[in-house]
Amino acid sequence: MLKQIKLIYISILLFTAFNIQAQNVPNISYSGAPRTYEIADINVEGIQNYDPKILVNLSGLAVGQKLNIPGEEISEAIRKYWEHGLFSDVKILADKTEKGKIWLTIKLRERPRLSDINYYGLKKSEMETVAEKVAMMKGNQVTPFLITRSEKYIADYFVAKGFYNTEVRIVQKDDTAKVNHVYLDITVDKKEKVKVRTLEFIGNEVISDSKLNRAMKKTNEKGKILNFFRTKKFIDEQYQEDLIAVIDKYNELGYRDMVIEYDSITRNDDNTVDVKVKVEEGNKYYLGDISWIGNSIYPGDYLSAVLRLQKGDVFNQKLLDERLFQDDDAVHNLYMNNGYLFSNIQPIEVRVYGDTIDLEMRIYEGKQATINNIVINGNTKTHEHVVRREIRTKPGQLFSKSELIRTIRELSQLGHFNPENINPEVNPNPEDGTVDLVYNLEEKANDQIELSGGWGAGMFVGSLGLRFTNFSVRNFFNKEAWRPLPTGDGQTLSLRAQTNGKFFQSYSISFTEPWLGGKKPNSLSVSAYHSIQSGVSSSSGYNNPYYNSGLGGGYGYGGYPNYIYDQSEIDQHMKTTGVSVGFGKRLSWPDDWFSVYTEASYQVYDLKNWQYFIMENGISQNLHFKVMLSRNSIDNPLYTRRGSTFNIGVEFTPPWSMFVDKDYEKLNADATSSDYDTRSAAQEDLYQLIEYHKWTTQGSIFTPLDKAEKLVIMAKYEMGFLGYYNKNVRSPFEKFTLGGDGMSGFNMYGSQVVGLRGYSNNSLTPYNQFGQQDGNIYNKMTFEMRYPLTLQPSAQVYALAFLEAGNAWSEFDQYSPFDLKRSAGVGVRIFLPIFGLMGIDWGYGFDDVYGNPNANGSQFHFVIGQQF
Repeated sequence: MLKQIKLIYISILLFTAFNIQAQNVPNISYSGAPRTYEIADINVEGIQNYDPKILVNLSGLAVGQKLNIPGEEISEAIRKYWEHGLFSDVKILADKTEKGKIWLTIKLRERPRLSDINYYGLKKSEMETVAEKVAMMKGNQVTPFLITRSEKYIADYFVAKGFYNTEVRIVQKDDTAKVNHVYLDITVDKKEKVKVRTLEFIGNEVISDSKLNRAMKKTNEKGKILNFFRTKKFIDEQYQEDLIAVIDKYNELGYRDMVIEYDSITRNDDNTVDVKVKVEEGNKYYLGDISWIGNSIYPGDYLSAVLRLQKGDVFNQKLLDERLFQDDDAVHNLYMNNGYLFSNIQPIEVRVYGDTIDLEMRIYEGKQATINNIVINGNTKTHEHVVRREIRTKPGQLFSKSELIRTIRELSQLGHFNPENINPEVNPNPEDGTVDLVYNLEEKANDQIELSGGWGAGMFVGSLGLRFTNFSVRNFFNKEAWRPLPTGDGQTLSLRAQTNGKFFQSYSISFTEPWLGGKKPNSLSVSAYHSIQSGVSSSSGYNNPYYNSGLGGGYGYGGYPNYIYDQSEIDQHMKTTGVSVGFGKRLSWPDDWFSVYTEASYQVYDLKNWQYFIMENGISQNLHFKVMLSRNSIDNPLYTRRGSTFNIGVEFTPPWSMFVDKDYEKLNADATSSDYDTRSAAQEDLYQLIEYHKWTTQGSIFTPLDKAEKLVIMAKYEMGFLGYYNKNVRSPFEKFTLGGDGMSGFNMYGSQVVGLRGYSNNSLTPYNQFGQQDGNIYNKMTFEMRYPLTLQPSAQVYALAFLEAGNAWSEFDQYSPFDLKRSAGVGVRIFLPIFGLMGIDWGYGFDDVYGNPNANGSQFHFVIGQQF
């Protein structure tokens, strides 16, 4: 019997935990006491991808080591190999024994390596996210732990997305093309999202169920109309955030002791949950006395005025934090804007009696921090002096949080850097009372090329434009600076050409230096342009470009028809040549958001048989001056989240009729004569020098509607009025044409095109008694809701919905600000650095247009290089 037990014991040692095979080693006995051997040599077999010496070291065994057989050393070595998880089979064999020495062979079988992963049941975007979380690379070993971990990570990811019943199955398949390699087939069945069936509040008396429901913005009941646009899925992490939002809602109303006694979540068979939340509202509290301790810079009464909270107000912790720390004009920002970077404010409840709380504001002012170093990173293309001249935080000045924020805005306005990634670092040095500022920038391509064709004003026009917004004139003759153009100085050079071939050509060039002289932000702009418009053959199929609204085709003044004559019948053209010089200056009053721009322009109009204006023949000269006062505080020129713009301007010519001795009343009468020669001579004399005064104003406000500042509402108004000095010398040029996409299809010098979506181009422009467009006054209002789809530097895209209304009139006494043509619609804007802003809108005009039944209704509008 004893002998049988010994045999069983030997078998267990050989074929289980120790895995020691001792065939051909007859002198190893397991029947008696353990025997001690010295390891003479250790060989490793079965592994090709690892160094044998390293594998031996993993076992803890070494040549020259003495071990007992049977004993713990061999079993411990095997255990270590299994713990590493790299092997699917481990054996330690005794090759031979001789004179107290033993030769060992370690046989290992490596776990298979990964050839590839196949995903089933997932979208492409989900596959990318899951692959990133699983983090299994081709060639890595596939272990049971890795598979188990992957299943858990995938399931947890979809549970966090609301798929609480997600099932994950991973199947391992051999790769017949590679030795010891496998494929993994990962099948994910997400099931349906778990939704909230009921959301019940218990114990709430002060705040209604509906208001608490709105406070829980991410946990909403399904089946309710009010929640149609809100998510109904249940996600535990978002649910916990909503519970905090409920507490904050009570705290805003003064219920600072409010607590959630308990909440329960019940799973239902229809893949929904029932949520119950029981609240204990507690008492409502009010502010008592507010005292200030530690303040020496500002008196307590002044700080209380800035705080804007008084004794008797409801105790609102959220509002208190906003007025102390978060608002632009918060108390702490008062210190931060005056250099007190190291200051701190701690509101302490010093006394609570009844429903009243007395607060003590303990202030540590510290020393003022002086700016030491300004570091600029990331400007690989733009020269550093262009960046530094926009920075309002200068070395040696006191630190100012408002100036830091303003600098971010100014750098965004340059257009050379990605505004979403302008991240300044504030590195305080309390030891010496200084602070270092690091502006991390990301260059973006903002030069633009326009190569397009479009339909406008009754003709197809091709355009080629180049706009270089970071040009450098001083390096123009430096060959090394041409990459492919000299850049880096922030100057703008624009070249543009348009043509319809035979009937229309236009050329323009402009240059802007934003910092004339390099010392002050005074801009200089110079431009020149020339266009030629000729008559269009009636046989070509083109319509009269000045009668897009459909009112053309009838008879104009003097009995002459408004159709376009065949070129063989009449030679006609309108040539426009102009130059302008402008000067801009930033102002410091009323505040430093203001700027003023002045311009002097000279234009020459050469008309021949041009029956579309009051003036048909002759040369008109337009010497005018412009003054524009503007205020611009928007944060981002591409996707604006907050801020406003406003401008008011006047453009005027000298009152030539006051200095020239002519009978303007007779000339005006002759200019409408039925006799062609009389009419042409009078028009050429009457409009030789154009005179007018033109007033325009625009304003817009941008406000974010959510905490993430993505959903933005924009409200805008604009108005224009073209006046005269002498009623007999009213300008045939510079009028307003209203309606459509705001683009005429080509640069139609001589009029200002104003868009109003939902109506065809120029369809809202009034006509005078002679059948000619005569828009001398207009106004327009726009409300737009915007939401970004992507704000990456390579492409910025946002969707919008709009309401719009506007109209135009001939005479001021006809002006009716409430007689507006209304429209609504949706659209999208795409900004590509190389092409600029593009977009498409669909609008629906609600109001009929007199004389043009097709002007309103459903309209599509294309946008290139402009914003409404």
